[in-house]
Amino acid sequence: MHMGKFIGAIAGAALLAVAATTGAGAAEEAALPHFPLKHPRHVKWSFAGPFGHWNIAQLQRGLKIYKDVCAACHSMHLVAFRDLAALGYSEDQIKAFAAEYTIHDGPNDSGDMFDRPGRPSDRFPSPFANTEAAAAANNGAPPPDFSLLAKARSIERGFPTFVFDVFTQYAEGGPDYIYSLLTGYEDPPAGFEVPEGGHYNPYFAGAAVLAMPPPLSDGLVEFSDDAPQTVDQYAKDVAAFLMWASEPKLIERKALGFRVMAFLLLFAALMYLTKKKVWAGLKEQSA
Repeated sequence: MHMGKFIGAIAGAALLAVAATTGAGAAEEAALPHFPLKHPRHVKWSFAGPFGHWNIAQLQRGLKIYKDVCAACHSMHLVAFRDLAALGYSEDQIKAFAAEYTIHDGPNDSGDMFDRPGRPSDRFPSPFANTEAAAAANNGAPPPDFSLLAKARSIERGFPTFVFDVFTQYAEGGPDYIYSLLTGYEDPPAGFEVPEGGHYNPYFAGAAVLAMPPPLSDGLVEFSDDAPQTVDQYAKDVAAFLMWASEPKLIERKALGFRVMAFLLLFAALMYLTKKKVWAGLKEQSA
């Protein structure tokens, strides 16, 4: 009897210890911040939805912003200059655009590396010789490549939003995040200490502080059309351009998906009518 009470006391103490540990772990997890601190703002994009389309003028403005501002730090090594034909540029314009870049090529017949003007078949080069050089020039954090950024930076949407995303073909998580990040720099809350070289941005997915300073300011890039030359417009244009760079066949994929869904619905209706007719005949024969 005493042994049973002793074992019961040990078991009770163990349960209390587990409960205390679990409670402490839950409290510690609740105390940890979840990034991003602010969910990305939803923007109305021309390419959204099953019937979306690219806004070519916006993509051209986004390309200019990337070239004038972003290309100083960020590469785009999966996008070739000849791909810009999809943005409405002619072959001569693409050749002239590519020639503005210097490509480190080689070796030549003598075994030496050399520099040459870019060609349409080349891809957007990196502004740095290697990752180490990029990190050294940016406070130890190499800037990410922009080729697939709009796909890689999509923030997960919770229940039940992601259920509706299946039907609306939501694919704008990356552009929403990029836009929110570029326009989301603000003063830190009271008591929050920003380390030296850091910049507070509650929309950043990795932390509340990032090394990149605000890259955009009003009037920074001049447009040839009547689009506003504001941070808000710049952020929308470059986010749309990066979405195109990440998935240039997005519109074609959505159109194909819509046709497939329409075919499946029609096929299901035909199969139902066929089944109904066949079974109706069998019922008449059995009667």
